[in-house]
Formats: sequence, structure tokens, C-alpha cells
Amino acid sequence: MTALSPKELKVQPLNISIVGAGIAGLSAAIALRRNGHIVQIFESAEVVEEIGAAIAIPVNSQRVLERFGYSKENLKSVPYEGVVPFDSVGGKAGITAGWLVPSGKHNLLCHRSDLCVELQRLALGPGEGPPAMLHTGSQVVGCDTESGTLKLKDGRIIPGDVILGADGISSTVRTHVLGHVVKTVGSGWSCYRTVLDAEKVADIDWLHDGVSGVRTVIFHGSPFRMILTYPCRSGTLLNFLAAFDDPTQESPDWPTSGTRADVQALFTDFAPRFHPLLAVLPDRVPRWQMRTVPVVPTWARGRTAILGDAAHGTMPTLGQGAAMAVEDAATLGVLLQRGTPRADVPARLAAYETLRKPRGEWLGARSLEQAVSPIHRGEYMRSEEMQKYMMEYDVFQAAEECYQELFASAPKI
Repeated sequence: MTALSPKELKVQPLNISIVGAGIAGLSAAIALRRNGHIVQIFESAEVVEEIGAAIAIPVNSQRVLERFGYSKENLKSVPYEGVVPFDSVGGKAGITAGWLVPSGKHNLLCHRSDLCVELQRLALGPGEGPPAMLHTGSQVVGCDTESGTLKLKDGRIIPGDVILGADGISSTVRTHVLGHVVKTVGSGWSCYRTVLDAEKVADIDWLHDGVSGVRTVIFHGSPFRMILTYPCRSGTLLNFLAAFDDPTQESPDWPTSGTRADVQALFTDFAPRFHPLLAVLPDRVPRWQMRTVPVVPTWARGRTAILGDAAHGTMPTLGQGAAMAVEDAATLGVLLQRGTPRADVPARLAAYETLRKPRGEWLGARSLEQAVSPIHRGEYMRSEEMQKYMMEYDVFQAAEECYQELFASAPKI
């Protein structure tokens, strides 16, 4: 961080309102509380708990988490050393795809809730700067992007200097930044997703032989179907995902869960060695649509900006969705440094957009390409160039260079 002058130190901290208490919102709260700003997080849910399953923590996001002061042990992670593919018909293992870019550390796999609990500790607990304040059951229904004011469903008006929309792919804040609703786009894929007790699959050899990481069983024909698994929570849980072509996504009565038999029916023609895994699924399995956020013209307006899935909700095919959210947060932390004058906020949010939007859009396009194009499917595990672009990026260096160029020598109030 750049040393601040006595005049900068006299500038009042910014009052920052963050909408959403997921990975993006909590990460932004950590970055900005460390700068001495007053941070409030508004979450519509009464109880903050992450639904879903496990995620990847690649090395580019680990750099940010390390700067935040995270405890790797608290993530209960397992190493992500590569992907072991299996032939869906013959059942045989293919050649393991390992990482092509040495980094000196492992990519990681962890349960999403374990990451969120650690981010809550860093955002809300003791640490550098005033702890962020979390307001649950506080649904945001509107905002004034120019004044930095939020409106809550219960009628409360929350004034502030900055609004950050980390409210997911159906973002309310994005609607106000753009001036119109942007609908998410169905990818054509849906999935069944759950986590299993590792003891229940201990005797299924293909889940455990080979490197620590992901197992895939893919039928590339029509209709496309895939089983994907990997361990998390110190190896005590197995993340399970069954993806499939789904032409019914826009149906008004689209089901949000299915039975074990529904999942088994998708894979009856897969090799027999894969069937025991399906037999230990719970009676009902949550069903999810894989949707994306289309490219939007701007991420920032006035005192308001969007980040995380609100800005670049992507397919999970590259394992970089959470990483992009924490990179967004790190960038905001560098640009909204301690001593940022209130009058500078719009320019700094515009700089944030300039830095982050191209990278977010690149990731979104490539993640969808991995899903819809059999030619590109799995390309990121074969392309050293793609891996370097994703994982060697130093978000702090990029943001600091931008800060030095645009703001370090600007006149101070």
C-alpha cells in the first residue's frame, strides 16, 4: 500500500453499503474494513448459510486470501492436483490431466460453507479496521446510484458513500446501475448436486485411485451427460454433480429437485462400475439450472458498482467463479484506500470497472465455451496459456499500478 500523507489521514472513512453476504460481499467487506472504512452488509436471508456444495480455490484467489489473513486450516481443503477422466461406456480411466503451470502451491478444493465461515470471521470478527456490520433479513429493493443511498423492503433508508452490489446473478443493484433488468441466460445444462459422506463411497475404487482432485465421467454425444466428483472437508465429504442437457429450463414448473431414481435414469447406459455411486445418493437431490449473466455495458454508475456473480455470473467449468469474486474485492480494496475522499468515489469505481470487466468477460465467455462446445470442453486443462492467464495474474499489482497512475498524485481535499 502507498504511504498516506497527514492530510489524507484526516479524511473521514467512507460509509460503504454492501448488498449480499456471499463470497463476493464478505470478501469486499474484508478488503474495505482493513482500510478503516465503515462497512455494512445487507443480506435478505434471515440466516446466512451457503447452500450448494464444494468449490475450487485456485492459486490466484489464494494470493488474495493470504493478504486477507485467512487460515488455510479453517478451509479443511484438499489438494487439487488434476483431473482423472473416465470413459462412460468402457469405464476405463484416461490420462490424468495435471496442472501445466507450476506455482509452488496446490490449487485447493473445499466446501463452499467452510470458505464462507472463514470469510465471515475475517469480515465480522476482531482484526484490522472496524469490523463490518451484518444485517440479516434486510432485503434491498432499490438504490440511488448517485447519492449512495439504499432503500430496504421494510422502509429503511440507508445513506452512504459507496454501494457495492454483491447480490448474485439476479442482482437488484445491477438493475439500478443499468437502468433496466438483465435476465440471466440458460446454458442448456442443468445439474443434480449434493455432497456425500465419504464413508459411504470408501469402497468405490475409481473415486480414490490416482491424484487428489476431480473425477469426470462424460458422454460427449447427444444428449450430453456428465458425472463429476471431488473430495472436500478434509476428505470426509465427496462433492457430487451430475450435469445433463436440459431443454426444459424455461418451463414455469421446472422442478428444483429430483429423486435418486431420476438421477440413476440419466446414466443407465454408463458402465456398471459407476452405478454404485448413484445408489448411495439421498432420496431427493437438489436440481440446479446452470445459467450465466450476459455481458452488460457497465459495472459502475456514480457511487455504485457490482461485483462477483452480479457482474459476471459464469459456468463452473473453469473453477474460477469464486476466485473472480475475491479478485474483484481485492481490486476495490486497493482503489478505495484509507483516505479516499468521498468526491473521488465515482472515478475510482470507474477505474475498478476498467480493470475488472475485461477479465470477468473473458472468463465468462471461456466458461460457457467449455460447456457448449465439445471441441473446447476441458481445454483449460490442456492449455498452458489459459492456465497462466487465470492463475498467474497478480490482482494486487494490477490494481496498485492503476492506483499510482490515476490517483496517487491527484490533489487531495
